[in-house]
Amino acid sequence: MSYQQFAYIYDYLMQDVPYDSWVEYVGDKARLYSVTGKELLDIGCGTGELSLRLLKEGYTVTGIDLSEDMLFVARDKAEQQGMNLTLFQQDMSELEGLGRFDIVTIFCDSLNYLDNEEKVLSTFKRVREHMADDGIFLFDVHSIFKIMQIFTNETFTFTDEDVSYIWDCFPGEAPNSVEHELTFFVRDVETGQYERIEEFHHQRTYPILTLENWLNAAGLEVLEVTADFTESGPGDQSERIFFACKKK
Repeated sequence: MSYQQFAYIYDYLMQDVPYDSWVEYVGDKARLYSVTGKELLDIGCGTGELSLRLLKEGYTVTGIDLSEDMLFVARDKAEQQGMNLTLFQQDMSELEGLGRFDIVTIFCDSLNYLDNEEKVLSTFKRVREHMADDGIFLFDVHSIFKIMQIFTNETFTFTDEDVSYIWDCFPGEAPNSVEHELTFFVRDVETGQYERIEEFHHQRTYPILTLENWLNAAGLEVLEVTADFTESGPGDQSERIFFACKKK
């Protein structure tokens, strides 16, 4: 999918996203699993907000995203901050030619945008090909509880002077999936008029055991499964599930 115009207001809407918690999670798992290398591949990097934070922590970061617009914003931010962020436009399920990395990440539920099982399994296989032998793979997904109980059939709204939105969520055709219809009203700073922007996003998730089986089939060993930025295992109402993996 391409975020198109959405890329340009994404950071404004994501101001409260806990990017620092992902940075802390990466550091904790690197120490826990004795990963000393600093080469990091950030898949689904979006506008680079997390990638830039990881750069500041001393990692050498390569960012991957499918959206050209998102990467344009990420590149612009990196240049403004005088930081060296390597960026490539690729589909995560067709990842190729990027070398080997000590840490590979797919955060902020980016994996949930893959719309079928084959793409998820292919992504896991491609990730393994890009991991150093002693590297780790860290990712998160929305839980089934969040997709089906928090998102599905709900409407969310936000009103601000510069940006407002209506966000409708409908059941998807595939199991454990949701379709997001978003309508944004963005104020033009020069004219004061509002531009209407419409976006359609689809997300799908899977049972934890299914993901573990696919990881195993891709040649990856699951080291731990936790939830919601804690060290605890997932519960019935956990919203974000984290996986830490290594090569078998």
